[in-house]
Amino acid sequence: MSQRWKNRPEGSNWGDFGPDDQIGRMNLITPERRLNALKEVRDGKVFCLCLPLDYPGGNVLNSARFPPQFHTVMRDGKVYFDLAQRESDPRLTDVGCDEAVTLYSQYSTQWDAFAHKGSLFDADGDGIAEKVYYNGYHVVDPHTSKPTHGEVGAAALSIDKMAETCVQGRGVMIDLRRHLGDERQAVGYDALMRMMEADGATVETGDMVCFHTGLGQVILDMQRAPNESIRTMCPVLDGRDDKLLQWVTDSGLVAIISDNLAVERSSTLGTDPRLGERGAALPLHEHCLFKLGIHLGELWYLTELAAWLHANRRAHFLLTAPPLRLPGAVGSPATPVATV
Repeated sequence: MSQRWKNRPEGSNWGDFGPDDQIGRMNLITPERRLNALKEVRDGKVFCLCLPLDYPGGNVLNSARFPPQFHTVMRDGKVYFDLAQRESDPRLTDVGCDEAVTLYSQYSTQWDAFAHKGSLFDADGDGIAEKVYYNGYHVVDPHTSKPTHGEVGAAALSIDKMAETCVQGRGVMIDLRRHLGDERQAVGYDALMRMMEADGATVETGDMVCFHTGLGQVILDMQRAPNESIRTMCPVLDGRDDKLLQWVTDSGLVAIISDNLAVERSSTLGTDPRLGERGAALPLHEHCLFKLGIHLGELWYLTELAAWLHANRRAHFLLTAPPLRLPGAVGSPATPVATV
């Protein structure tokens, strides 16, 4: 039993990978499963699964997140951009550029770290629910009430732990858009199984599962000027479908990825009327990040890959998608690559 908790959430796997585990189901991508994933490479063709990091543009999708902002870097009192170095030595022919960037880690194509979403849960058994995250970790020191990494970072469960695994394994494409179009609808277990069977998409232990909804293409087509309609377009997973959550548990998948804002119905649309008396606004996030140690990828670009896979009667590929190795961060941009 971990020293951090006496109770673990119902249906969770806390402690199953060890009392100090911080990578969750990424443990299931073994060398053998990685070798099997390499067998999915038959054509040597690659797909970039990342939106340009200044997309979607504005902050319609999330009012708290903003596009990247560039800042100058100074060198010898001058802006280091298109700067000739001959002033320091007239013999030099070098011309250089440098920059600094303010980057919201979850503005565009991203991974969620386990420190991104926790829950109010009585992990220590004192009868009082406290703020706690996967495997009983905290992001704020209970003694000092300060973040455990710098002014606003997490020492445990941060995204660099995921990066250290290199995040390479078999990807599975489930093409919701091809079956459902661009209409907003919640996809539960029964509909999902029908689509997977029709497409020959199977999910095995250690797989990273991609859900193509089409929103990534809609975002690109709006050319950094999205409007409010983007928040109510394209299919989403139904995080309140218990059968779907049980499938996530039983399947052995290690990551869920989508080209939409939150994989499931976003809390930016307001509280789901099915919430009941108490519970998570984002139940799939709670199930994955908090209970099972399953990373979530959001706002990826999947349309070109989905079309190619369908045309070639395939659903599986090699996925390489490490986040930034940034200690303390609760999320990270990513430039995922699919190889087929």
